Amino acid sequence: MAATGSEKQGAKAFYVTTPIYYVNDAPHLGHAYTTVAGDVLTRWHRQRGEKVWYLTGTDEHGQKIMRTAEANDVTPQAWCDKLVEEAWKPLWEHLNIANDDFIRTTQKRHTDRVQEFVQDLYDKDEIYKGGYEGPYCVGCEEYKLPGDLIEAEDGTKLCPIHKKPVEILKEENYFFKLSEYGPKLLEFYEANPGFIQPESARNEVVNFVKQGLQDLSISRSTFDWGIPIPWDEKHVIYVWVDALLNYATAVGYNENPAKFEETFPANVHLVGKDILRFHAVIWPAMLMAQGLPVPGKVAANGWLMVGGEKMSKSNLTGIKPQDLTSHFGVDAYRWYFLRAIAFGSDGSFSWEDFTARYTSELANDYGNLASRVAAMVGKYFGGELPASTADGDAEKAVHEGLAKAVATADAKIGEELDFQGGILAIFDFVKQVNGYITEQEPWKVAKDDSPEGKARLATILYTAAESLRAVAVLLNPIMPETSQALWESLGAEASLGALAEQPVQSSGTWGQLPAGATVTKGAVLFPRLEDPKKD
Repeated sequence: MAATGSEKQGAKAFYVTTPIYYVNDAPHLGHAYTTVAGDVLTRWHRQRGEKVWYLTGTDEHGQKIMRTAEANDVTPQAWCDKLVEEAWKPLWEHLNIANDDFIRTTQKRHTDRVQEFVQDLYDKDEIYKGGYEGPYCVGCEEYKLPGDLIEAEDGTKLCPIHKKPVEILKEENYFFKLSEYGPKLLEFYEANPGFIQPESARNEVVNFVKQGLQDLSISRSTFDWGIPIPWDEKHVIYVWVDALLNYATAVGYNENPAKFEETFPANVHLVGKDILRFHAVIWPAMLMAQGLPVPGKVAANGWLMVGGEKMSKSNLTGIKPQDLTSHFGVDAYRWYFLRAIAFGSDGSFSWEDFTARYTSELANDYGNLASRVAAMVGKYFGGELPASTADGDAEKAVHEGLAKAVATADAKIGEELDFQGGILAIFDFVKQVNGYITEQEPWKVAKDDSPEGKARLATILYTAAESLRAVAVLLNPIMPETSQALWESLGAEASLGALAEQPVQSSGTWGQLPAGATVTKGAVLFPRLEDPKKD
């Protein structure tokens, strides 16, 4: 097999990151939503034959982690170790997340490099000492502007995200000269209109920067759970400066120049909209100050909502992904949120909506199609895929439908991060194949024993099976276990090689499934759902 892009040394990797997640509690659907999106995106680019690097990890410093550990009567490090090993890593494995690295901000490979980065900025006179007093949200680990706060009925000032009272903090700090980078950032945004997505998020950031930036406090001196400032160990580095630098330290900043050059900067940072400003304002300003390249894109996904509230542990609306995968299965879980919610927009989770879409689109449209085709090849041709020798206009329409689905899905998922649009294009093709079988009525054609009738039946079933082969390739980044099962049932494994090596872009090339392949009716791809009330 020819070398793929992923095997080429020296090429710039398609580098995708998730936020590194706070380990103050176990992960919920909101964390998994972003991580699955990144996994689908990177799997898609791997199947293009590109070199890919996918990074996720955990944010383990700061006052919020320290207080959570104290409340549980353990050290912060012990708390982080427990959550990472017992909750975060196992969940990503459970959800088939194929990340290339998992960075923890308490790792020496990170802490040493963060100190070096900050020291460099200090030496360049980008950091100075001062004092600050203002409202601080421990949940966000962020000083808030007075205009950002909301007011409770009793007049208490609340964080707009966590709906909890802010604390007024006054302390000596070191400051990064962020205010000097406002004009440079605005110039960059104008020259790179696709840097922040979606458009609504871009407009918010541009307007925020136009109002004028304040210098950024980059240290804290009232607690010690963090990375010490190298020239003044009475201070620890502000947790967001620490956290943002993971995108550089994880790929060899100041440690592995070759790795760093072929990976950094990220092509796509996937973030929640509540942390957009950190990634679209502070992060590029820090990189500009250090003379490093700025990321290609910061894509802000919306919030998952339950009862009109953002899904979170603090709002008591956090739902464990395992609550859903135990009922619907992992592949259906991976598919549902990207299918049901337009990436970049808020979306409400509904058990009823998940059930309805699973039944209609996965079980009936897709799973039933796979079962019917395998059953008919078994019944009429003894499980051996026949050759297609009587193609006509109906088959041409299917060929064209597949080519359209491949082109649309590749553009939507691979370039635009429109996962919903890409999935819809693939399932529009599934519906087209179902319609093709209904119109061609192979069960009636099978009654014609003439050579013409047999050729026509063979062509119909080959067309359906080859369509399923292509669908398995297209859906592999989204539903890898299901695609593998379908791939093997079509007899494609021995003939075409591993499914993960089939490029999504060439999946529309017709006729790759060879005649004579053994087609078997395996287990139902999407079993009928049990009534959870009976559990």
